[in-house]
Amino acid sequence: MRTHKQAGSQEVARQGGHVAEMQRRRLLLAFVEVLAEQGLENASIGRICKRAGVSRRTFYELFDDRDECLLAAFDAGVERLARPVVAAYEAEGGAQGTHGTQRARGNQRAHSWCERIRAALTVLLEQLDAEPDLARMCIVETLKAGPAVLERRAAVVAALVAAVEQGRGEARRGSEPPPLAGQGVVGGALSVLHARLWQAPANGHPQPLSDLRGALMAMIVHPYLGAAAAGRELERPAPKTAGASNGALKDPFKDLSIRFTYRTARVLTTIAENSGVSNRFVADTSGISDEGQMSRLLARLQRAELIENRGAGREKGEANAWALTERGEAVNAALVGR
Repeated sequence: MRTHKQAGSQEVARQGGHVAEMQRRRLLLAFVEVLAEQGLENASIGRICKRAGVSRRTFYELFDDRDECLLAAFDAGVERLARPVVAAYEAEGGAQGTHGTQRARGNQRAHSWCERIRAALTVLLEQLDAEPDLARMCIVETLKAGPAVLERRAAVVAALVAAVEQGRGEARRGSEPPPLAGQGVVGGALSVLHARLWQAPANGHPQPLSDLRGALMAMIVHPYLGAAAAGRELERPAPKTAGASNGALKDPFKDLSIRFTYRTARVLTTIAENSGVSNRFVADTSGISDEGQMSRLLARLQRAELIENRGAGREKGEANAWALTERGEAVNAALVGR
């Protein structure tokens, strides 16, 4: 049976872990931003820490060196980009396309592969347009990185090649593409994206990558389905972009006017779990015995627009009723890992 002291120690460890994860996320986002502005060669640990509002000591508590931080940022970015892209690719698996159901079975299968690639490419380009800093990190800056990042990048490229190579089964007999067609196609597409991103001004937006969809689709399908299919991709109208971001590496802590500690996180979690609570309840639950200290902390959270007072408070002699704002809910969700 756990003692009260053991339960308290576990709670402290849990909240401390949440704060560490918050600091880690801030560092990853800061790294992506500094990369976009300065390039990897100028993305020093000092600049990353300053942008994140995190000390160098904390950086080295979380990462061994800059390369490990870059690898974590790359993994997080790829994971968030891949989720909607894979969903779009798989959703089109059974699609018959826009030309009706009067095609022969073989043509339906070919169209299905083409539709899946087009759907995935469309989403990928839209996501890269929505996150130009992330796009630059994944496609441009990682080429300058160390062996660990290059190895992880190679694994991502291999997955793209495997998806493209599924078109080999749709090629007409006797006109199959050469053995390295998939690698050539993916390498060529990345080179095109690299050129457009590299030519963009520092910390600026490149020309929309979504504009390249038709040309990239033509490049992809030509070795597998032939010149006629490639021509149709070039003539296909450009997609209407949704303009939405996938939220990759978005940080609800960015530009906050308050520095988070274990105690701050504990207070926020208490309010999240007990909306409408008073100062006294928050103090008792968070283990803060000093009334003035409690009032000052709540005031700082309110100024940071993380909490709001929905009660009459001191103006009418009634208790405060603290609740999270929309941003406060986002911060707390990040703290507890939801």
